[in-house]
Amino acid sequence: MGSPMIFLLSVIYIGALTTVSSLNVAPSESLRSAYANTGETSRANFLQVACATGVAVVLPADGAYARGRATLDYAYERYVPRIIDGGEFFKKDFVAMIGKSDWNGIKSSLAEPPKKAKSDRSKADGGVAERAAQAGKFSNARVLVACDLFASAFSDSSISQKTKDMQKEVNELRQVIVEMDLVARQALGEETSGGFFGIGSKKSSKEELSKSMKQLYLQGGQAWNRYIFAANDGLPVQLNKLPYL
Repeated sequence: MGSPMIFLLSVIYIGALTTVSSLNVAPSESLRSAYANTGETSRANFLQVACATGVAVVLPADGAYARGRATLDYAYERYVPRIIDGGEFFKKDFVAMIGKSDWNGIKSSLAEPPKKAKSDRSKADGGVAERAAQAGKFSNARVLVACDLFASAFSDSSISQKTKDMQKEVNELRQVIVEMDLVARQALGEETSGGFFGIGSKKSSKEELSKSMKQLYLQGGQAWNRYIFAANDGLPVQLNKLPYL
């Protein structure tokens, strides 16, 4: 009796794979309720419901997988557009600013949103939307926070290696942004302290500052692409891979 039953379940499973991949159907409400109540409904009863509804469905092995996928789908929809926009800005508009030594433009692109003011208390959202709109196009608040939060979606009860790999690159990008902002402010005469490249021990020329900014851009671009590689590695096929610079 055991062997024919195993064969039958195998046939149903293979048929389900074929049907779902070809038709891309969603499980019916009766199927959802049947699987949700596994404490009261046996697997055999569930298969009976599946056959009765005429819908083939492949269910995850356990609830943890479903929770993880739901979290990842939400994070992808919420944060990936900000990540993609940040990458597009970095490889087009931002590199053009560096090429022209547009120090004000660079500084504005990296600027964090202003702190909450007393006038924000009278606004419906506390001024959050208005302040967020003032964040630079490649600022920590607008882009790197999204990168961090998306990385966290690949962990559940403990931090995964994938999350660690992605967040390592985010931390490097944060340091690059700090150094870029320092170089820009030095070029504008607003800062005199040094950074990674020894800037600040003496007053640097605009040529030296421009060279340092280009080095930082390359460093940041490499960290960005490593982040994208880590993000795309093992990404479910239903989600589009993130573009490199």
